[in-house]
Amino acid sequence: MFADRLETEPFARAMVGSFAELVRGTGNVRVADVGCGPGHLTAMLRDLGLDAFGLDLSPAMVEHARRAHPALRFDEARMEALPVEDGALGGVLSRYSMIHTPPGELPALLAEQVRVLASGGLLLVSFFATDGPEPVRFDHKVAPAYSWPVDRFADLLAGAGLVTFARLVHDPASERGFLDAHLLARAT
Repeated sequence: MFADRLETEPFARAMVGSFAELVRGTGNVRVADVGCGPGHLTAMLRDLGLDAFGLDLSPAMVEHARRAHPALRFDEARMEALPVEDGALGGVLSRYSMIHTPPGELPALLAEQVRVLASGGLLLVSFFATDGPEPVRFDHKVAPAYSWPVDRFADLLAGAGLVTFARLVHDPASERGFLDAHLLARAT
C-alpha cells in the first residue's frame, strides 16, 4: 500500500535525499528506518549510500520487507526499545511511524531515538501537522493517530536533546486536511 508513495511526493523525496547526504557527511553511515513498513525507504536509503536497516513492530511488515528486499536487514522491534547500541547510528529515519503515539508517550520515544544516535547524528521525522495549538487525534486506517503543531513537535525534539535545523511543511492536498511536516534534527 505504501511501497511507491515517494514517487508522487517530491518534497518528501527531497528531505530523505538531504537526510542521506547529511548523514554521509557525518562519516557514520549506519542508519535505522524505524517503522520501516514494507522496506521501500530502507532500500532507498541504501541506494543513497547508507548502511540502512529496517525495524518495524509488525511481523507481517517485516516479512514483507524481507521478501521485497532480501539483501537488506529487517527486524521486529518496538520504538520504545530499539535493539541498537547507545550512540551507534549516524541517522534515524522515522517517517510517519510515531503518528499513532499518544502525546504523553512521545517524549519517551524520542529519547529512545536519541539514545541510539551518535553525537552529531541526524533524525528525520515526518508527521501530520496542524495549524492549531494542540495535537489533534483523528481516525486512521491502522489505529487512532495524531497531527501536531510543528513548533510543539520541534519543542519535543529539543526536550529530547535534538536541535532542529530544517523543516518542511507542505499541503499534500489530502482529504484529511492536515499538512505534511518533515523535521530534520541533530543530536547534540
